[in-house]
Amino acid sequence: MSGGPMQLGEFLRARRARLRPEDVGLPEFPGRRRVTGLRREELAQLAGVSVSYYTRLEQGQAGNASAAILDALAGALRLDEHEREHLRHLATRRPRTGLPPSERMHPLTRDLLRAFDTAPAMVLGRRTDVLAWNGLGHALLAGHIDPTAPDRPADRPNHARMLFLDTHTRDLYADWPRKARAVVGNLRLVAGRYPDDSLLAALIGELSMKSPEFVKMWSDHRVTPCEADSYELRHPLVGPLTVTQQILIPARSPEQSIVVVTTPPGSSASDSLALLARSASVDQEFDSVRP
Repeated sequence: MSGGPMQLGEFLRARRARLRPEDVGLPEFPGRRRVTGLRREELAQLAGVSVSYYTRLEQGQAGNASAAILDALAGALRLDEHEREHLRHLATRRPRTGLPPSERMHPLTRDLLRAFDTAPAMVLGRRTDVLAWNGLGHALLAGHIDPTAPDRPADRPNHARMLFLDTHTRDLYADWPRKARAVVGNLRLVAGRYPDDSLLAALIGELSMKSPEFVKMWSDHRVTPCEADSYELRHPLVGPLTVTQQILIPARSPEQSIVVVTTPPGSSASDSLALLARSASVDQEFDSVRP
C-alpha cells in the first residue's frame, strides 16, 4: 500500500471505468468503444480540466490538486460523500511517520463494552484488530479462538484476516462475499486516511499474497464504510440466525469502532442468541472484558 499520487491515479481510473457516457449525459457514438467506461477526454471535459492535466493525475505525475479541481472531478465521477472524502485524502500529501504504536482501548470504551449485557459486541481498531469483545461477542463471532487473545497485542485476532484466511469465520457468513466486500471497502477508506501506516500496509500485503479474492476486491477501489447491515449467520452451535451488525464510534477513540450485534425482540434469532449464551456458558458479568 502506498499513498499519494499513484493511489489517486488508480482510484480515478477505477471510478472512470464504472461510468458509461449515458450515465453522465454524453451521447453514445456508434461503433465499439476501445475502453471500458468513460474516456479520459470525456472525463476531463466533464470536470472542466485539460486532458493533459487529467492524464498526469491518472499517471501519478501531478500532485497537490486544488480543492476546486477535486470537487469538479468528484462531480464528474458521480462520487458519493464517502468516495469524495477518500478522494480528498488520496490527494493530500502527509509527512511520513515512524512505526505506529499498538492501539490501546480507552477505559471509557471498555466501560461502554461492559454495558452490552445481552448483545454480542467487540471493539475493533482502525486496522480491524480485535481490541476486546464481550463473552457473547466471542461466542458468536469467534468461539474457536482463545477468548483472552485480544488482551495480548502480539496475539490479537484481526477481523479482516479472519474473514479471508480463517475457514471458521468464512463459513459463519452465509453470504460471505457481501461481508468481505464491506470489510475491504472500509479498509480502502482507512488506507486513504493513513497512507503511511506500515502495519496496515503489512496487513494488506499479507492478504494480497494469500487471498486471490482479496486481490480482486481490493483492485476494484470501492470505498464503503461499515455502518449497519444485516447478515445471515450459520453458527456451528445454534444454527442459522439473521442478525444486524451496527457500528458505534467511541467518543474518546474515533479511529476505533464498537461492533454491536442486535436481533429483533422475540425473534427466532433472539432465541438463538439466548441459547448460545447458555450453551457456551457465557457469564452475564462478562468476565472476559477485563478492567
